[in-house]
Amino acid sequence: MFKIMIVEDDIKIREIILENLQKWGFDGLYVEDFGEVFNTFVKYEPHMILMDINLPSFDGFYWCNKIREVSKVPIIFISSRNTNMDIIMAMNMGGDDFVQKPFSLDVLMAKINAILRRTYSYSNIEANVIEHNGATLNLKDSTILYNEEKLDLTKNEFKIIYILMQNSGSVVSRDKIMRSLWEDESFIDDNTLTVNVNRLRKKLSDIGLSDFIQTKKGQGYIIL
Repeated sequence: MFKIMIVEDDIKIREIILENLQKWGFDGLYVEDFGEVFNTFVKYEPHMILMDINLPSFDGFYWCNKIREVSKVPIIFISSRNTNMDIIMAMNMGGDDFVQKPFSLDVLMAKINAILRRTYSYSNIEANVIEHNGATLNLKDSTILYNEEKLDLTKNEFKIIYILMQNSGSVVSRDKIMRSLWEDESFIDDNTLTVNVNRLRKKLSDIGLSDFIQTKKGQGYIIL
C-alpha cells in the first residue's frame, strides 16, 4: 500500500485530502507538529508528500530542501500562492508538481496516481534512510545526519553502522560484522574491526552522538 504524507496547515483541507486518499486505498498521514516534518518523514517513510508552502515556523520550500538531502521521494506542492516565481521555486527546490488552491480532488488524485505510477512501476519500493533516536543514515550516499550535522562515512564505517542500526536494540556479534565487511573479499581481522569501530565512534561523538555504539563484553556491539 502506498503511503502519502500530508504537510498542510489548513485542518479542513488536510482532513478532506486524507479522507479522499483512504477512499482510493492509500495509507495517509498528516503532520500535526510542524517542527517535526523531517522526523515524521523519516519515521513514516512515505512514497509521496503533499506539501503546502505556507507553514508555521519554516515554509514548504525549507522542508522540501531538507527532505531532498536524503531522498528523491515525489513531492507535490499544494498552495494558494500561484505566481510564476512560486511555481518556479517549487520546481527548483525539488518539487515534482504544483497544484493551486482551490483545487479539484479529482485532478489532485489524477496527479498523485500518475506520479506514483511513473516513480514506482519499474523500481522497488524501499526506504532510502534508516532512523534511530534522531540519527538518520542515508543508504544512498553513505552519510549520517544528526542535529543538522552531516557526516561522511567510509565504506567500512557505513557497513558497521548499517548492520547495527538494522538490528538496533539487539547485540550484533563481532563475527557477524566482520563477515559483512568480508563481502568485498578484503580481509578484515579482529584488530582492524576494533580500529574501525573506534574511528567511527570518534566521528559520531564529534556530531553529538556520544555512546551511540555500545560494547557488550564478550558478545559484540549494540545500538540502544
